[in-house]
Formats: sequence, C-alpha cells, structure tokens
Amino acid sequence: MQLTLLKCKLHRACVTHAELDYEGSCAIDEELMRRAGICEYEQLHIYNVTNGERFTTYAIRAEAGSKIISINGAAAHKARPDDRVIICCYAGMSEQEAAGFKPTLIYCNERNEVTGTGDAIPAQAA
Repeated sequence: MQLTLLKCKLHRACVTHAELDYEGSCAIDEELMRRAGICEYEQLHIYNVTNGERFTTYAIRAEAGSKIISINGAAAHKARPDDRVIICCYAGMSEQEAAGFKPTLIYCNERNEVTGTGDAIPAQAA
C-alpha cells in the first residue's frame, strides 16, 4: 500500500508579495526551501491561516536570504501581503518507509526568519 505523508512544511510563513500578473507559482526564499527540503517546481499545498483559503501550486526559487514568500498568478487572489500561511509538501511512500519517516518542520516568524525546527507534531490534548 502507498501512503501520502507530510514531507515538510513552513509553518506560519508570512506572505511578502501577491503578484497577479506573474507566472503562477509560489516564490520562496531559496534558503527556506533548502532548510525545509522543498524542491524547485515541487507541488505545494498552501493553507492561509489569515483568511482560511487552501490551494495548490508549485515552488519556484526567490533570492537566497530575501525572506520572500510570493503568491503568484491566479493564487494571488487567495493571499495578500502579511497573511500568515502554512506551506506543505507531501510524499508517497510504502508502509515500511512511513514507519520510520519524520517530516521536516520549519517554524517562521512574521519576518520569515526561522524560529525553530522539528520533526514531530505533539499530540493534541483535549
């Protein structure tokens, strides 16, 4: 059986640009992409914490160190600068691979600086 698991995420990144007329995609600071393990052109699922929108696009590189998170093309209707978003990538794997797999979790502040990292999400308490 093939399972789809969370591969990595940028948690609560801050949108810096929304470019309607740019070719559709999400530009992410190259350093953030590397730390999270996001590949150029990889499919992204973006969850907008600010307005509740959820959408799919793909990653492109923004200048390393720029702290850019730019939502481009049609998706620019779903996010605005200063919105907080969760950017996730998923991977397919066998049950055996999944048993030992840990995702890469990158936590960001409002300036898209990394404030923490992890590989597990704590159980939600009642």
